[in-house]
Amino acid sequence: MTSSPIILVLSALGLQTARQIKSGLEDSIIYGLNTRVDGADESFENFGDTVRQFYQSGHPIIALCSAGITIRSLSSILENKGAEPPVLAVADDGSAVVPLLGGTTGVNVLARQIAAILDVPPAITTSGELRFGTCLLNPPPGIQLKNPEKAKTFIADMLAGKTVRIEGNAPWLADARLPLDENGELLIRVTSGSAEAGENELVYQSSSDNEQSRPRGKLTVIGLGPGDPDFMIPAVKQALKQAQDILGYETYIRMAGTFRANQIIHATDNREEMQRARHAFDLAATGRSVVMISSGDPGVFAMATAVIEALHESDNPAWHDVELEILPGVSAALAAAGKSGAPLGHDFCIISLSDNLKPWEIIEKRISLAAEADFAFAFYNPISKPRPWQLPRAIELLRQHRKPDTPVVLGRDIGRPAETLRTIRLGDLTPEQVDMRTVVVVGSSLTRSFPKAGGGDWTYTPRWYGTKPHS
Repeated sequence: MTSSPIILVLSALGLQTARQIKSGLEDSIIYGLNTRVDGADESFENFGDTVRQFYQSGHPIIALCSAGITIRSLSSILENKGAEPPVLAVADDGSAVVPLLGGTTGVNVLARQIAAILDVPPAITTSGELRFGTCLLNPPPGIQLKNPEKAKTFIADMLAGKTVRIEGNAPWLADARLPLDENGELLIRVTSGSAEAGENELVYQSSSDNEQSRPRGKLTVIGLGPGDPDFMIPAVKQALKQAQDILGYETYIRMAGTFRANQIIHATDNREEMQRARHAFDLAATGRSVVMISSGDPGVFAMATAVIEALHESDNPAWHDVELEILPGVSAALAAAGKSGAPLGHDFCIISLSDNLKPWEIIEKRISLAAEADFAFAFYNPISKPRPWQLPRAIELLRQHRKPDTPVVLGRDIGRPAETLRTIRLGDLTPEQVDMRTVVVVGSSLTRSFPKAGGGDWTYTPRWYGTKPHS
């Protein structure tokens, strides 16, 4: 299984059983119905919508509820038997494990695994598997059944009394209870090359020793948001739980929370972006699930660019075969804007004042032109000890195009315990009020500010421009 098993729980009793199952399935994630279950890994509101979502995304599903509820919820989307993930119903008290769907994708294997954890017999009803102790449609990794359309007839013939012979190396069938006979009418053929299947044959193709199949690796680049876990989107939380390897700047790794003992952490300095990106591809190319952590949004002055650039520069086919996903996060500018109101409510731009990767002359030009065009601004990396003069110069350029009473929002450590937020006038802005952990939001000529009832200010940039439209 390449996707984490999802355990769906509808009751407190089911949660106890779910935790027991999870103790034996480390990568599984428990989702509890939010109105009935407290203490699950995640919550959900509607069982039908949730089970269909996970089914369509290929996750094995373990539903702690009746088989009927599960089947009725999935009935409208059941199509391709070969593509369906394993789906099981488990009794709330753990007394029954019933495989429902996914006979060709390992549902009975998963059923036996869960039944062993709960110390109950699995309710397997597949005739061939009960009789012969194996599912011929579900060979192990590295082995592919080339003619699955013939398997049903093949198994039916064995159940009817026909014998089978095996050609090639099939160690996964050593403990099966197949009706073997060296002169059998049926043939199971295992080959590392291509072969056409005869009328009474199943053909399995195995990879050579140098080309053993492995799960396709995945690299997910995530944004944590500004720091508060509540700002983190659910897909990011799920990616962190599924990952085998976690890469990132050590400060951001600490922000991401706690990890399992079997997850490998690769913490590096904040300036080693390209090395970190290449390391991530090397890991994912071996078939591992890798997460690259950024704060804020990974595409805003963060790791998504380095990852894509590393891939673009590489001619390694294993890197290009990696499944790459970029998951968005709440950027610092948007977090500060939301806390203060809507200062970025009209056209705006985001400019980093760091000249580590671009010339200061370009930064000055962009500030001047954007200020002249009357954009609202968000400044990232506004000031540091090696470059204390850059923010004063940026303020000087802004004041050439903005009035002194233009609202400026200073958001420091938004979403973190030391969060501070205040709105001042551009005329009162000084470099001493800002550090590298501050995002500076400067309004346009139309930005307004007024007092909040409970203290502080609301700041907004109206969506109209010039003459206010009639209501």
